[in-house]
Amino acid sequence: MRSRGDAGDFKMTPAQRNVFLGLVLGMLVSSISQTIVGPAMPRIVAELGGMAHYSWIATAAMLASAVVVPIVGKLSDMYGRRGFYIAGLVVFMIGSILSGFANSFWFLVGARAVQGLGMGVLQPLSQTIIGDIIPARHRGKYQGIMGAVFGVTSVLGPLAGGWITDNMNWRWLFFLPVPVGLIALYFVFRFLHIPHTASQNSFDLWGALSLVPALVVILLATTWGGTSYAWGSPTIIGMYIAGAVLIGLFVWAEFKAPNPLLPLRLFSQNIFTMSVLASFMLSVAMFGAVIYIPVFAQVVLGSSATNSGIILMPLSVALIITSIIVGLLITRTGRYKGFMIGGLAVVLIGYLGLTRLTAESSKLALSGLLVVIGLGIGMSLQVFTLVVQNNAKRSEMGIATSAVQFFRNLGATVGTAILGTVMSSSLQGNIMSHLPAAAQAKIAASGASIDAGSALDTSKVAKLPEIMLTAVRDGMADSMHSVFWTAVPFIVLAIVLTLFIRNKPLRTTIYDTDEQEAALRAKEIAAAESEAAGEYAVAHPGRGGAESSDDAEHAGSATASGGSAWSAADD
Repeated sequence: MRSRGDAGDFKMTPAQRNVFLGLVLGMLVSSISQTIVGPAMPRIVAELGGMAHYSWIATAAMLASAVVVPIVGKLSDMYGRRGFYIAGLVVFMIGSILSGFANSFWFLVGARAVQGLGMGVLQPLSQTIIGDIIPARHRGKYQGIMGAVFGVTSVLGPLAGGWITDNMNWRWLFFLPVPVGLIALYFVFRFLHIPHTASQNSFDLWGALSLVPALVVILLATTWGGTSYAWGSPTIIGMYIAGAVLIGLFVWAEFKAPNPLLPLRLFSQNIFTMSVLASFMLSVAMFGAVIYIPVFAQVVLGSSATNSGIILMPLSVALIITSIIVGLLITRTGRYKGFMIGGLAVVLIGYLGLTRLTAESSKLALSGLLVVIGLGIGMSLQVFTLVVQNNAKRSEMGIATSAVQFFRNLGATVGTAILGTVMSSSLQGNIMSHLPAAAQAKIAASGASIDAGSALDTSKVAKLPEIMLTAVRDGMADSMHSVFWTAVPFIVLAIVLTLFIRNKPLRTTIYDTDEQEAALRAKEIAAAESEAAGEYAVAHPGRGGAESSDDAEHAGSATASGGSAWSAADD
């Protein structure tokens, strides 16, 4: 029996490699569909209308994805991953095709919601299936590759989106991922066959019926707060109250359910709770970089808006390289906590550096800090998933992995809303503070105002008088300092939470214990012996006895050593 500290001699079978390729392709089309649409948004709303509801093209997919993540995680634990992953790919491709053929704004919003449902299946299950087929000790390098896919799409998505929109048509943004999705579907359908015994417990319907509307209401309130409605408006306050009531009903339902959608006892586990909360905190800060650093580059440093997709390239390249290297190091050494803490500390250093940038700073200085932040994110982001999976029972691998993805999505939504409010609420005052008293009095007398929308319109800002242009850039720099300082406490909290994560050795088996692994192998060998004996008897009806038994044993041993889980029945 292998020791816990030994890396073992795990090696992927050809079928496992093919499945992993299918998972990478599925993650690729899912992730790039979130970033590729951004540059085409003005063209889309110009053709289809809906300028007043512009953000819904992105919000629809985000909401649908966030809602489905915990539900599909639980269902996959109960009934197996294969069918749900295949369904997720099909739904995603249907949503993509419908989006490409959209002839009205709200039809496109609905089609994007369908896409979001598929994304909400593909992203968590890609990570979960890796947990099903690869022992935790060897999983780091493969999850590092998944993290690299995220980095690649964050770079290529906006660049490809802009090029396709300018040189082809925005509809091809939705059609082009479909062939890649079909290739992923082939690999998963052909090679993914993990034995699974369906749960006899009933699905927690009351939990789902309370959780889904709670998530929708809370996420919508967070998205609309400070933009469509004031944070203190009756609409936003009422939505948060309704969300809190629904969350209360969900918690009550989970205590009563024999098979809860999200077992609340998971939150009594140090590793699970600290990891998902730290993931949430890191996502709040990370999306501060992804969303608002291009604003700093365009308005404060005067970068071209057409090159906005390139601004984050240093961060993404650093993230890609570091994710792969750290994954390999975790596999080799079995150590992971130091990478998590070190990575978060590096992110903190990068954000502290951002707070020092001014309108006189160079683009090279910004690029250097983005490299620092990318290195830190690459060292830590994917490792939280590995830690949670290493601690989870196999029967709860889906919901545990989905919880990490859900809290990451929630952090992105909350971070975008909070940091956006900080920027917009402080911007006018900061700009006015950089104007001479006479100019301030003149603007006040005219009743004019300078909001975030006008400051972000770089074509108009560039035409301002020099004194006003300088004030806008300096004022935006001050507001962005507030944004970056607001992100800093979230990073500090992520570091503190990670320090309290209990250090548990990475498992060298796929299952919960070596004993369970051995028991499963024994069952597989017995099943293979029985099957081989039956086939031999049919082919050689006149032979039997000891010779047949020996042949069956040989067949069973060969099956066990060759990875019988990959030739067994479907989920």
